[in-house]
Amino acid sequence: MNKRIITAAITGSIHTPTMSPYLPITPDQIADEAVRAYEAGATVAHIHVRDPKTGAGSADLDLFREVATKVKSKCNIILCLTTGGTLGDPIEKRARIVPTLKPELASLNFGSLNFGIFHIPERLKIKEFKFPWETEYMSMTEDFVLKHTFRDLKVLGQIFTEEKAKPEIEIYDVGMINNVAYMIEKGYFKKPVYLQFVMGVLGGIPVSINNLLFMYNTAREIIGDFVWSVCAAGRGQMPMCTIALAMDGNVRVGLEDNLNINKGVLAKSNAEQVEKIVRIARELGLEPATPDEGRQILGLKGLDKVAY
Repeated sequence: MNKRIITAAITGSIHTPTMSPYLPITPDQIADEAVRAYEAGATVAHIHVRDPKTGAGSADLDLFREVATKVKSKCNIILCLTTGGTLGDPIEKRARIVPTLKPELASLNFGSLNFGIFHIPERLKIKEFKFPWETEYMSMTEDFVLKHTFRDLKVLGQIFTEEKAKPEIEIYDVGMINNVAYMIEKGYFKKPVYLQFVMGVLGGIPVSINNLLFMYNTAREIIGDFVWSVCAAGRGQMPMCTIALAMDGNVRVGLEDNLNINKGVLAKSNAEQVEKIVRIARELGLEPATPDEGRQILGLKGLDKVAY
């Protein structure tokens, strides 16, 4: 097949308002960015929400519903709602979105890891922030573990199964692939699973071709049947996505992962990044999958069965 799923991760919970004036904050901005990404060729929009006044990450279900409803009223893009939420939120709070909004697709981090963003201000040479929470939020990750125990995964697996929501399984390091194989063996998840190889987060696997091949080959050996995609933080975004396309994989771009469109040049929208990876895909003889083609590839339940 020459169709590829292109995901746009619209705003995330890592970057903060000081880092880019183009980071969408309000429900209207996030919804508009998702629609623009769809018009540029995105199959999926990965959705986090933020406090409209401060830009801080939020797990507010009303904000998620507002964004999802607005996007659905304008296009049929697949929405992948986060269960990763905001760093520091307990799993019980982050998981509520699946039974409440019953999405077709939702992200699921598949193991615990040191998730560090405390180093970003120094790397970006930021001396002053717009909001006090930005510094506090990033600093706390020096002593922070993003927790997803086997018990958490078991509970989440049951929730996803009950709601017929497809998990987009986030793989931050190779050991998490072993977690997936174990949970499949125990019956909490069914093949073909959808794996998102996440590269470049401090605490996770670094960005490199060898590491991508290592994760892919490991998954083939111990899982066998799966659909996969790749995303990479920062400047590794486009190179890793290009390699994934050449390997018959799917890709994720967006301002959650990378604020730039070129070296030293801020992206003005998620759509800019989608347009760029679509151009690259077409140079390789590939086409972006439409949302309905994406639903078929991933085996989703359909937009008529969501609760928004």
